[in-house]
Amino acid sequence: MSASLEVSIGTLRLKNPVVAAPAEHMVDADGVRAAIRAGAGAVVVKSTNESDAAKDQLQRAEYVALDEHWQPVPWNQKAPRSVTLATRSGLSPLRFDAWLDQAVALDRLARAEDALLVPSLILGAMEPALAMARQVEQAGLRVLEFNIGTPYASQAAKGVVATELSPARVGEIVTQLRATTSLPVWIKITGQSERVPDLAAAAFDAGAQSVVMAGRLLGLVPDLETLAPMLGTSLGIGGYWNLPLTCHWLALSRAKLGPDASLVGINGAQDGLDVARMMLAGASGVGIASNVMLRGFDVLTHAVTQLADYLNRKGLDAEQIIGRAADARRSFADMPLRTDHWREFIPSMDGQITQER
Repeated sequence: MSASLEVSIGTLRLKNPVVAAPAEHMVDADGVRAAIRAGAGAVVVKSTNESDAAKDQLQRAEYVALDEHWQPVPWNQKAPRSVTLATRSGLSPLRFDAWLDQAVALDRLARAEDALLVPSLILGAMEPALAMARQVEQAGLRVLEFNIGTPYASQAAKGVVATELSPARVGEIVTQLRATTSLPVWIKITGQSERVPDLAAAAFDAGAQSVVMAGRLLGLVPDLETLAPMLGTSLGIGGYWNLPLTCHWLALSRAKLGPDASLVGINGAQDGLDVARMMLAGASGVGIASNVMLRGFDVLTHAVTQLADYLNRKGLDAEQIIGRAADARRSFADMPLRTDHWREFIPSMDGQITQER
């Protein structure tokens, strides 16, 4: 029998755990339609808030794909899998009423395709955010992602976006949000913290149905020719190399919160096998954004197919793999003693590694 791809995130069922995560390719309605038709279980539209400065930030955005030597490569399907994407981004350019009307129309298509359309708000100021959340619910949408973990807050104009680093503050935000709307709320948190599990716990304690972890990192790449920062400033960075970091936070959060906490993993997943890796670390759903933006919407279709093939090969349903690797994780002190094993992994005095690995 074919493996079931169905998963649950809080009270919501997804036909599969592949989430089309938001980026610039999810601004226009055509892009969202393409993600829905590509077969993703959930599709998250590009975030908005009340800030004109956040919209202006998108008009100042720049993007670069970098190889392992930190050299630019073509922004297309020819880019290597090992590419790092570095960007300055911004929020949806649509006014809120137009953004909401578009989301409502797209939700009709999503329902017809058995997909979940996820509107995403990003925190600027609290009162406007709460007012927007109320309107999202009144419009008949089924869920709300609330992003408080953008990488850009320290670099943007004050009050444009938020990177919340305090569990107490996360709890306050979610409490206010839950008092405003009865929609299932997914809280997107930062990865720029040593307290990711604590941030997640605060969100769940205040009533979140899911936590999305963890927002991209902020970095800077010096350009050796111009002697200046690449693209002029600090950038949001991501790539395949982020998958172990995301899996680490997923596993630690699962250990802290227990298996019933619905987590969505983002950053580092490029295909269906990466989706499986994040699920094994504790994710119920896994977002893919950068690789779709770089290579096209077929990435989502391929991810669903590849995940299904993996599950069929293992003879397991999607929900049966959630957290398996996380639950098997042991501490360093629990590992077997291997006296002087480390010596096999250092150069000899003639500069050669002592064994092939």
